[in-house]
Amino acid sequence: MPEPIVQIRELTKSYRHGEIEVTALDQVSLDINDGEFVALMGPSGSGKSTLLHILAGLDRATTGDCFVRGVNVGNLSETELADWRNNHVGFVFQTFNLIPVLTAFENVELPLLLTTLTGAERREHVAAALELVGLGDRARHLPRQMSGGQEQRVAIARALVTDPTLVVADEPTGNLDAHSAHEVLTLLQNLNRQAGKTIILVTHDPKAAAFAQRTIHLEKGQLLNGNGQLL
Repeated sequence: MPEPIVQIRELTKSYRHGEIEVTALDQVSLDINDGEFVALMGPSGSGKSTLLHILAGLDRATTGDCFVRGVNVGNLSETELADWRNNHVGFVFQTFNLIPVLTAFENVELPLLLTTLTGAERREHVAAALELVGLGDRARHLPRQMSGGQEQRVAIARALVTDPTLVVADEPTGNLDAHSAHEVLTLLQNLNRQAGKTIILVTHDPKAAAFAQRTIHLEKGQLLNGNGQLL
C-alpha cells in the first residue's frame, strides 16, 4: 500500500466575527496517499477550501496537526513556510492569476526565479512543463492571445514547474466552459495517472469530482462518508 503523503489529525479551524466564533473545520482527521487524486466536495461554507489552504500552507489550523511527508506544516515559521510552499506545493486556482504583460513562458518561469537554477536550467524546466500541458507551441503568447482553457493550462504548467510534492486545485474549472473544463480535468487526471502527481481538487461539481480516484465530502466542517454519515 502507498504511504500517506498527507496526515491530518484532529484538525480544527475557528474564526471570530465580532462576538461570534465560527468553526470552519471540526476535528477533521484524514490521510491522503502518495500519488492519489482526491476531490474535496461540499456546499459553500463546508470548509473544503479552508482544509485545502491549511494542507497547502496558506492558512494555519487553530488546533490539530497537518503533516506533509512527515513535516508538521503548522509548526513552521512564516519564512520556513514560504520556502516549504515554494518547494512542495503547486497551486491552481479558479482565477488563472496570470500576469497579463508576461508571455506563457514568463508566467510559468516565475516560481523558478526564487530558486538557484541557472537561466538555461530554468528554460529547460519551463519548456518541459509547457510540453506536459500541451502548450509547447504557445510559449511566446500573452494571456489575452489564449482561450480560458489554455490560460488555465498555463497556470497548471506554472504549478508543475518546480516538481512539487502536492498539486492543489481550488475550483480550477469554475471560470471555464464545459469543453475547456473537460480538457483541464483530463489533463489533471493524466498528470496523476502518468506522472504520479498527488492532486487535491476542491470542487462543488460532481462531474469534476468524477475525474478523481476518491471523493471526500465535507459538511459544516466535518467529514462524511458516502452515506452522509460522520467519519
